Amino acid sequence: MRHDFFCACRLACGVFLGLLGAVAASAESRHGIAMYGDPALPPDFVSLPYVNPEAPKGGRVVTGNTGGFDSVNPFIQKGTPPWQLAYLTHETLLYRSQDESFTLYGLLAESVEVPEDRSWVEFTLRPEARFSDGSPVTVEDVIWSFETLGTQGHARYLGFWTRVERIEQTGERSLRITFRDVDRELALLAGLRPILKKDQWAGKDFSDATIGEAPIGSAPYVIESFVPSRNVVLKRNPDYWGRDLPIRQGVANFGEIRIEFYGDAGVLFEGFKGGELSYLREFNAEKWARDYDFPAVQEGRVVKEEFGDGKPSGITGFVMNTRRAPLDDIRVRDALLHAFNFEFINDTMTGGRMPRITSYFSGSDLGMREGPAEGEVKALLEPHADGIPPEALSGYALPVGDGSARNRAGIRTALDLLTEAGFRVENGVMMTPEGAPFVIEVLLQQGATEYASIMDIYVKALERLGIRANIVAVDNAQYNLRQTDFDFDMTFIRRSFSLSPGNEQRLYWGSEAADQRGSRNLMGVKSPAIDTMIDAMLDAKSPEGFTAAVRALDRLLTAGRYVIPIYRYDVARIAHEARLKHPERIPIYGDSVYFLPEVWWSAE
Repeated sequence: MRHDFFCACRLACGVFLGLLGAVAASAESRHGIAMYGDPALPPDFVSLPYVNPEAPKGGRVVTGNTGGFDSVNPFIQKGTPPWQLAYLTHETLLYRSQDESFTLYGLLAESVEVPEDRSWVEFTLRPEARFSDGSPVTVEDVIWSFETLGTQGHARYLGFWTRVERIEQTGERSLRITFRDVDRELALLAGLRPILKKDQWAGKDFSDATIGEAPIGSAPYVIESFVPSRNVVLKRNPDYWGRDLPIRQGVANFGEIRIEFYGDAGVLFEGFKGGELSYLREFNAEKWARDYDFPAVQEGRVVKEEFGDGKPSGITGFVMNTRRAPLDDIRVRDALLHAFNFEFINDTMTGGRMPRITSYFSGSDLGMREGPAEGEVKALLEPHADGIPPEALSGYALPVGDGSARNRAGIRTALDLLTEAGFRVENGVMMTPEGAPFVIEVLLQQGATEYASIMDIYVKALERLGIRANIVAVDNAQYNLRQTDFDFDMTFIRRSFSLSPGNEQRLYWGSEAADQRGSRNLMGVKSPAIDTMIDAMLDAKSPEGFTAAVRALDRLLTAGRYVIPIYRYDVARIAHEARLKHPERIPIYGDSVYFLPEVWWSAE
């Protein structure tokens, strides 16, 4: 009896210790985390591969925005802040490498730990991490930031918080976030949430911050001054806590970043020509070829450069609000697509120099393939065959015009589709099935002259169908408010994607986000099939399964005719002062705020 008892005890202890060892082996603290596989850089890396760790510090760079701003808090729904602030003044637990599909390395956190199923993630803060006022970044700050942004913050933060089961402190400098369901990406998304200082908001309503209340961050730059709708001046913090970190070598090199605001793109361009700005991103290839030959370029004081990348095209164009009839009818949306004479518009606007976006993930391995769906893509879509556009399975391509101004074939097809949908023409006016004139209101932002010019051409095509399109251009505040309230028939949309799309796809086109005020699902789509493809993408255990799910999602979005795509910004075109320099190696994600101004420097 005694012998058997101790044998049983030894066996139980052995099993218990074995389980502990298995847990430890599957949940090891590491310097970084990747969506699939291991981070490319070792724990002892000295700098990111696409930076110049010897870049000099100092100098001033001036960039320009169009419109205005009435807030310096980029984390709440209220107001319109300069978009750059979220990136330049605040930090996250982890930092995203721009040279890997989706890999994060420690920033505020010195290490990250996940189990094999990624049902939770644990972060350990760096002891030296400090806010710009010198106070330490604590676990309490991190937990408060997650809770506050998830309940009172901008709509883009709300979805993640609903996926969190609990968040708890596990040590003096560590915390663990446990998720409600298994999703490989959630651990990475947690590492990318901005961290704010809790004590700053004691006794205040975070969601109702005034324009003078800039959240305290921990990043290299702090706001030195600002004049609403005029300019913001950022200074590099001389006491920045992370200046010696490997992840921060060769970045945030400018001593001052100034953001100037202009009424529209034309005035901004003239300001750049006059030397008021240090650089300008040009998105129109025709203007790049035609207008960038002013004296500063001829004399070499301004340099023109182009930068490629390996990203998907994303979607840029005009989105139709399916919450409103008759845009909830795919035949009507299809008709509006056929009436959009892309070939003529592209030739007029860019000299035909820019390729069209053919799908949401075009230009990458993630994009849908021509022809019928095959293999795993077909298997994913077939269970939803009765509730999706048939072309998602059989194959879909955007309408192609003949390049002429009249686009007779496109207009004829559009008329046939509208007739099928119950519309009719009376005295030259297209009438809805309910007997009212078909009128579309197009919401644009003041200063968006390029998109207004595209719409001017499109309006003439719609007039040939008897459709009246009213273009309404409003200031930044009204534009954001109306998009927040989905108060439009059609408006401009631009969504950029990474090589590892994930939970943001729920925000863009998930059913749950469709009726959530301020969500990014501008089209208002509610599709069980789309929701399922996003789930399949997030649940994928292999790169092959992930790619198939994204390609299936791409088919549903494109064949759903929710957006009228325009041209693709296939290369980044940047004109800049000759004194501004950049590393020779360009990351796979190409140009972004993480490229310019992040890794550039001044040679003077």
